[in-house]
Amino acid sequence: MNKVKQLHTMKQGKPNTESGKVPPRRPRNVEVRSREYLTDAEVCRVQKAAGGAGRHGHRDSTLILMAYRHGLRVAEVVSLRWDQVDLKEGLLHVRRVKNGSDSVHPLRGPELRALRKLQREYPASPYVFTTERQGPLTTSTVRKMVARAGNLAGLGFPVHPHQLRHACGYKLANDGHDTRALQHYLGHRNIQHTVRYTELTPERFNQFWRD
Repeated sequence: MNKVKQLHTMKQGKPNTESGKVPPRRPRNVEVRSREYLTDAEVCRVQKAAGGAGRHGHRDSTLILMAYRHGLRVAEVVSLRWDQVDLKEGLLHVRRVKNGSDSVHPLRGPELRALRKLQREYPASPYVFTTERQGPLTTSTVRKMVARAGNLAGLGFPVHPHQLRHACGYKLANDGHDTRALQHYLGHRNIQHTVRYTELTPERFNQFWRD
């Protein structure tokens, strides 16, 4: 088959291999879920489901809590180390990936209690979220764990870890927090990435109808 004909075949979506099989097309996100964030109530359901699934339930529920409250990407949560966590002062030193801006976040009561318990259960590893061999979890493991918890929670659509970061942005914007402060909290270099959360909040429309 010459190059021109081969290109035409590929554009048409027809098989161009000897087996004659075409790989299945990966569905777009909009085809499997109507939105890319979770509500606070949905996060609570997923966290509870993770906590009740398997012998690592507390580790998994704590991971979901931390990813949600601090807007952590999956790569950031698996690389989280205990030297970034100051349990005495109640501080989390967040190191961002994707050229994001690092920051220091306060840790609240639920996080502190969960982290202290986790440290007692996994005392030998420098990483916060570890396997039984004291190594860090892989991003693939976290994706599978979150997807399983979402399924157990009965949300009715596939769940992935990045929805926890979006849930954080949406929740804080909906609570009326300053966009610039939210930008620094999530580590966005460009504020345009933060504005999408304020665009989703319904609070700015509250005065439109007065029934």
